[in-house]
Amino acid sequence: MRVSLELIKELRKKTQAGIVDCQRALKDSSGDFEKAVGVLRKRGFKLAQARQARPAQKGRVEAYIHLGNQVGVLLEVDCETDFVARNSEFCRFVKDIALQIVACQPKYIKREDVPREVVKNLKDKEGFYRESCLLEQAFIKDLMITIKDYLADIIAKLGENIIIRRFVKFKVGETEDE
Repeated sequence: MRVSLELIKELRKKTQAGIVDCQRALKDSSGDFEKAVGVLRKRGFKLAQARQARPAQKGRVEAYIHLGNQVGVLLEVDCETDFVARNSEFCRFVKDIALQIVACQPKYIKREDVPREVVKNLKDKEGFYRESCLLEQAFIKDLMITIKDYLADIIAKLGENIIIRRFVKFKVGETEDE
């Protein structure tokens, strides 16, 4: 099947994947644009899983203070090299995650971080995870994907292991117990 250059460009613009990857995804999905996006996302997850064992000892600490100076976040996101830590795509990803934390107020990064006692008696555990775990939340700039999807996309694009290591949120007048 021959795929039009315009469709490849459109897929590349939406996903930021390489031209060859976009062309393959469109061929694999018989020219269906949405299926091609799904194909690229699956490939991104596979790449992310393969890279999880690699050490990520470089990265960025990002501070985000929301308008009015009432809420702020301090966030650490790690990668493998200084080169990627300075990359504009990586920097934008880190800023987006800081904004996500301020906007959606997760308490944990991933579901494995939640103490068993917290979810033991909950009726809707999945709903709790979607609300309280950063990686499970819908991305505020694109509600069709989760933060986990966004992370897999950036790992696939940059070719390095990337880990959202830790964060702390501050709100004026709020104590640590809240």
